[in-house]
Amino acid sequence: MSHTARCRLKGGAATATTRLIVHHISKGETIVQSLKGRFDYGKNPDKTQGGELISSYQCDQQTCDAEFLLSKAKYKAVTGREQKRDADVLCYQIRQSFKPGEITPEEANRVGYETAMRWTKGNHAFFVATHTDRQHIHNHIYYNSISLDCTRKYRDFFRSGRALRRLSDRVCIEHELSVIQNPKLPSQGPFRHYGQWLGDAKRPSQKEQLRAIIDEVLTQPPADLPAFLAALEAAGVQVLHGRGGAISFQLPGFERPARWRESTLGDGYGPEAVQAVLEGRAPARSGGGGEARPKARRFNLVIDIQQRMAQGKGPGYERWAKIYNIKQMAAALQFLQENGLTDYDELAAKTDAAVDRAHALAGELRAVEGELGRTSELMGAVVQYAKTRPVFDSYKAARYSKKYLAQHEAELADYRAAKAAMNELLDGERLPKMDALKKKRRELAEQKKALTAQYRTAQKEMREIVTVKGNIDHLLGLTGGRADKEQAR
Repeated sequence: MSHTARCRLKGGAATATTRLIVHHISKGETIVQSLKGRFDYGKNPDKTQGGELISSYQCDQQTCDAEFLLSKAKYKAVTGREQKRDADVLCYQIRQSFKPGEITPEEANRVGYETAMRWTKGNHAFFVATHTDRQHIHNHIYYNSISLDCTRKYRDFFRSGRALRRLSDRVCIEHELSVIQNPKLPSQGPFRHYGQWLGDAKRPSQKEQLRAIIDEVLTQPPADLPAFLAALEAAGVQVLHGRGGAISFQLPGFERPARWRESTLGDGYGPEAVQAVLEGRAPARSGGGGEARPKARRFNLVIDIQQRMAQGKGPGYERWAKIYNIKQMAAALQFLQENGLTDYDELAAKTDAAVDRAHALAGELRAVEGELGRTSELMGAVVQYAKTRPVFDSYKAARYSKKYLAQHEAELADYRAAKAAMNELLDGERLPKMDALKKKRRELAEQKKALTAQYRTAQKEMREIVTVKGNIDHLLGLTGGRADKEQAR
């Protein structure tokens, strides 16, 4: 589990985070001492199971401090650039932690290695030290500020911490690990540790989800009990038949099934109550289902994807897996979490809105481009007309002499073409002054520039959400709603 801050739990246990840290030279120490001190902490054998939980890329864990310093000397020799001592970056560190009990130390190290490789794009040496001395397993990832070819330095950028968190979360999701949704940034108040976050974002219980699914199925009651059970299975519920005709329900991600009886699921959800609805002796459900149902419904979409990822089976998953891969699934889940989309209908509405906005902006942009082209063409015709009009006047004064025509045929042709273009473009309107045309063209050019920026952003957002919705439709086997509009402008 990762997020972009850190805090300290009661009892002194630090909850590390996915956080980017810049290391400078410590006060009162040399460069060698500062770098060695930081690396020694990361490589501590008491924290890394005797050094077994350390992996590296393009450097040796035993000599990495010397290698990092050597690359700095090479960078200075190659580029001739040198920073002031206090401003020089020794290295960068990524702290990445995981939910207690969810990952093994070995897997955590592999996740850290993948995160570092994708973050540095393989252009910087790094090593990953996985610590197991705390309740939560966490990684300390150190990467060189100097590139492998010693010609460039890594430059921190605006919102790099957010970019790192998104990348780390993406990798964690791809490995079926939990991530903290909507983590608080330092400017947004006190940080929350894992227990606090899990308390806020606790998923609905199996019973709550089962009640919600039963309510959904009974809004349009099936013909009989077998059809009802089939509808539950289609919704992702495993129906278990026991001795004496006993029936139990189990959802993916839960260890134990729930007996189908009112004492377990609650009033109105036992076999007798459901049978009454199927036979018409009780009204169909109208979206009720108790106080817990609306809350459970809001979490359905994200939970369904998470459970399907964990389960890794079923016709919906198999259909989806034939076309897409786990990275696209993780991207879809991350998009939903970052945008607070937990309901399919809400996702569909936002998709429609994004498509409509992109198409509306495309229409506005085409209109402005057309008017700008017309204005520029008119200005060109006016200039050409003004240049060739004296030739025509002379031709007229010569009483349309054939000799004059032969001498100035090309210029007279340009005159006629310019006049014809002006008449067509003006379409009976009065010719504006050149200054007015220039002003209009400047205004239209500014409109085009602004609309182009808006359209590109809207187009990017449209393509992202349309892709996400398409992937979710394939994954969950969801149908309905209008077809997505054509994306092409």
